[in-house]
Amino acid sequence: MYKANKRHLQPLLISNVNDLPEKKRKRLASSWAEDFYRHFFSRIQEDAFAVLYVDYPSRPNVQINWLVGLETLKSGFGWSDEELYDHFCFDLQVRYALGIHDLNESDFDLRTLYYFRERLSRYNLEHGVNQLTKAFENITDQQLSALKVKTGKQRMDSTQIASNILDMSRLQLLVEAVQRLQRSLSEADQQRYAETLAPYLQGHSGQYVYRIKGKEATEVHLQQIGEVIYLLLAELQAGYAQEPAYQVLRRFFADHFCLEVQAVRTKTNSELEASSLQSVDDLEATYRRKGLRDYKGYVANLSETCDPDNELQLITQIQVAPNNTNDNALLLEALPDLKQRTGLETIYTDGPYAGPEVDQALQQHQVEQIQTGINGKTLDPTKLYLADFEIEQNEQGVPTCITCPQGHSVPVELSSRQRSYRADFDPQLCQTCPFHIEERCPARPGKKHPSFRLSFPLSQVAVAKRRRKMRLSKQDGKNPRAAIEGTVREVKHPFPTGKLPVRGLFRMTCLIVGSAAMTNVRRIHHYWEEKRKDERRNLAAEGLTKVAPKQPGVSFSSFLKALLIDPRSFMALSEACFGC
Repeated sequence: MYKANKRHLQPLLISNVNDLPEKKRKRLASSWAEDFYRHFFSRIQEDAFAVLYVDYPSRPNVQINWLVGLETLKSGFGWSDEELYDHFCFDLQVRYALGIHDLNESDFDLRTLYYFRERLSRYNLEHGVNQLTKAFENITDQQLSALKVKTGKQRMDSTQIASNILDMSRLQLLVEAVQRLQRSLSEADQQRYAETLAPYLQGHSGQYVYRIKGKEATEVHLQQIGEVIYLLLAELQAGYAQEPAYQVLRRFFADHFCLEVQAVRTKTNSELEASSLQSVDDLEATYRRKGLRDYKGYVANLSETCDPDNELQLITQIQVAPNNTNDNALLLEALPDLKQRTGLETIYTDGPYAGPEVDQALQQHQVEQIQTGINGKTLDPTKLYLADFEIEQNEQGVPTCITCPQGHSVPVELSSRQRSYRADFDPQLCQTCPFHIEERCPARPGKKHPSFRLSFPLSQVAVAKRRRKMRLSKQDGKNPRAAIEGTVREVKHPFPTGKLPVRGLFRMTCLIVGSAAMTNVRRIHHYWEEKRKDERRNLAAEGLTKVAPKQPGVSFSSFLKALLIDPRSFMALSEACFGC
């Protein structure tokens, strides 16, 4: 049964926090724990998680905001579950961040956290909603509003992240899948296929491939195991078709082999798809080659504010997907939510975040995109291209007017074949133009018409406008998108080499979202630290730093203890407090 946690709103009068010396209490109140409590923990809307619990009278749940806070701390510091639980039990700073002021107060078993994750995963599987992602967005929206962070300008970037899987070769993956299917068979079927599977059961899969040397030998073994898998899939379908091990093996066979006239043929490496299985334990991880490196796992896409008027920038959205997902698809998915939640007006991206669908979506949501790089061939800097011309379009996106670099404007018309557009410039002006004399201008006189004609398809207009915006944005020497590279590092820093200690899209998303939430908390903490430093500098400049010393304070808990234990100490404390 769901029950909200309101106890943190009324701290204990007698607690470990109140027993701390004043200097340490002040240090605790100015640490990250205070900002975590104020700007994250206190903003968690527990009612959104009520759908995870039954609605009839039963044992109350462990406090939701504790569990969500602990998941965030685990991701932000890169702790294991055991380390997380130890910090919860013995670390006063962590408990303070969760609104708990006493080490003797509040406890739960670590397994409760596992049950909570299981509930989140089941709800995500049934409804397609990750409650932790929703909580992050809701809390971030509150932070943006409270700190008056402008969200009209934002930047976006993606990064590769790996799940906790072994890097196996094709042959090792197939042997591992066969071994797992064999373990799921009944004793009778294990004896039936004992001779067929004997070569693959002598040690683990790594030991099997270790003995095979050379490319040709590997191809022979791939062909042999492919034929064995084909036999197993055909003969075991009736009794094991619903078994997970059988389904995984069937998918492996479809990824790596094909049938040709009832014969099994091994696919070449070039025939393998990026969506092919990369692990027996992580069925959602995919393969991607980026530059000169190979990646197996997922891609995380981050969006954050970048208005120069902001004193701090916050991450506004996190997306995680299989790493064969294109950047433009991630932008298309993120755009409606960013527009609705934050009022996005301008977004800074790099080259891959482009395409006809992106241009249409940007126009629909009235968002301007400025890229810091354009995919495609490198242009010759000594020549003029369509991007050097200023093109005006109507509401439907149809070009209506074009202006050359010399300021000569002419209307744009549809070509006779209605496949492209054309603009005819005055030959008298063009013949004396330095760009024409230097043979740099793409406009050329035609055989049947004297005017200098520039023809272009509609698809090139969007590319030209993106390139033109990119050039204009670089004129002031600033690159608003560049700083997001540091944000990517902040989010991935708790996970060495960008490899997360979990598997599966859901758990990968939870950890990246938690790390992003903790990154925002750290930025807010740094923001308030700078504010306090500025105040001290201002006071020092005005000569007001030296104030009258305060009388030594006495905590309320010390006062009560003295009253109950030693009346003489009580009288001394009374004199210190009241001067009587």
